Amino acid sequence: MRAIRCRTKTTASPRCGVYGGQRSRSACPDHVAVPLRSRVPELVIASTATEVPMGAQAYQEAIAARAQSALDSITPGWLVRRSVARSIRSHLEGDIRLPFGRLARAGVLVRRSVGVLVYPPNAVVHRMDLELPPPPGPDVVTLHDLVAWDFPDESPPVRAAAEELRRADRVICVSEYTAQRAVDQLGVRDPVVVPNGVGEEFFAATPLTAEQRSELGLPDEYVLYAGGSARRKNLPALAGAWSLISRRYQQTSLALAGPISPARLSIFAALPRVRHLGRVSDALMPGLVAGARAVVVPSLTEGFGLPALEAMAAGVPVVAARTSSLPEVVGDAGFLVPPNPNGIADGLEAALEGTSEIRKLTDRARKRARRFTWDRSAAVHAEIWASLAP
Repeated sequence: MRAIRCRTKTTASPRCGVYGGQRSRSACPDHVAVPLRSRVPELVIASTATEVPMGAQAYQEAIAARAQSALDSITPGWLVRRSVARSIRSHLEGDIRLPFGRLARAGVLVRRSVGVLVYPPNAVVHRMDLELPPPPGPDVVTLHDLVAWDFPDESPPVRAAAEELRRADRVICVSEYTAQRAVDQLGVRDPVVVPNGVGEEFFAATPLTAEQRSELGLPDEYVLYAGGSARRKNLPALAGAWSLISRRYQQTSLALAGPISPARLSIFAALPRVRHLGRVSDALMPGLVAGARAVVVPSLTEGFGLPALEAMAAGVPVVAARTSSLPEVVGDAGFLVPPNPNGIADGLEAALEGTSEIRKLTDRARKRARRFTWDRSAAVHAEIWASLAP
């Protein structure tokens, strides 16, 4: 006897009317027959649509792209699919709409009842965003950081998030720092640390051409900051550092990549040679990083610190705050400094001096960056998914 399963539908629809039911295949061209005695293990990678992709989205795309091959290398036969949720009125692409505002305020039982409607009953579901409701079956959650709990200018945490993390079958943290905070602050048991990776495009990157720099309004020499403007990014300290050293390095500009905000414009308004690039396309980012004289990551808190790793892979000196997860990523392959204007200024001066030690440092950084690969990260994810197959 054979059961009928749909490859794409998560709930009943006018087209097929059934998920995992006993209808004929002709009821829906997306249905396939599988033996009842050998259920096909299924993984759903669940994420949310976003207007401005950042580090968390780079992570989810990299892992999703490698999920099928990583699982096949362990136990072939998995069905892997994406589920991208968007808000009720969102214009962004996705395959399901959810009332995120209500879900954020709802309790565990309400959210779990929504999860029953959203996800297949026997699938391993990996939620890559805490806004998403928990599934009825095995639940894997990625926790990048705890900034929602730590900083009032960030989006407030989902009301049920801490309890759902404690109930999840596995919690994946991207750094030891985040994992320890999850244990101490949220009561999460035995989180699994799986570091982020860096794409080969950064190891192979070459600086932007003169024409590309011209289109961005970028000079030949620049220090690069890539990220947002939230309080934890510590931009006032970066501005203070630039005011201390900008006169000494008259040929060098400070380039700020990432969403432009009134706060960012105000912080750097009185400073010379600051270029607000806005969001730079993924295609140009490796070249933008590779052409920088230094990359600076002044953050008070980072769940991982992908910009630092990308700079290391591209062979560019990194100046990073000696805070949170950044020492885990940078190690002895960059300048770790106090997150204040004087500390950041000292780090930038050391990076910009161009001594022979800088070449040794960047060579060491590229070797260290090779430890962090998306393939390795996906392989560990696959082991976790496979261990939870119903």
